[in-house]
Amino acid sequence: MKKILCYGDSNTFGFNPKDGSRFDESTRWTALLQAYLHNNFEIIEEGLCDRTGFVDNPKGFLFSSQRHFPKFLSKSDKFDIIVLAIGTNDLQFQYNISYSVVQRGLVELIKNAQEKSNKIIIVPPVILKENILNGYFKIQFDKMSIIKSKKIGTIYRKLSNAYNCRYFDINKIVQPSDTDGLHYDEQSHKIIANKLTEFIKNESDSIK
Repeated sequence: MKKILCYGDSNTFGFNPKDGSRFDESTRWTALLQAYLHNNFEIIEEGLCDRTGFVDNPKGFLFSSQRHFPKFLSKSDKFDIIVLAIGTNDLQFQYNISYSVVQRGLVELIKNAQEKSNKIIIVPPVILKENILNGYFKIQFDKMSIIKSKKIGTIYRKLSNAYNCRYFDINKIVQPSDTDGLHYDEQSHKIIANKLTEFIKNESDSIK
């Protein structure tokens, strides 16, 4: 059976913007991916709320991808596909992250991933909605976060091409919810699962 690792933050975890719970297996995109791909693949769900990709997270090791991801991979067998969906939380204003730090950090994560898989799918961060400034997450994100979220995808696309990864532009198919401007709702999770299933099926044809 082929294995797919889905590594990311709260939108990979399945955070429900309505109440902060976790979407169940019939709703979150990673679990739906397992259902749609049936027994041809095993999906390893490795999402965590508030996980950063490129900066040291004060919450510690599990929340800091640049430390956790290589350690996690070192204890894992090889994967047929790694879906890397990380970087939204780095846009929090407390980190004041630069585009150069994003670029260096993503390169390192890609290199880590390529040690364990020949097929990497890069998913860019969510393009934040303006209404994030009116809800709970205004304590973490500001107007500059929104601006950066609109520009950062170009870095992800460029590096995907440079390092022979596949690029899955999630922002072309879904938007974050009107509830919090950050997380996907139930319908968006289904759309992601459907489109990514098609994408993976096409990619898996070349997996030996």
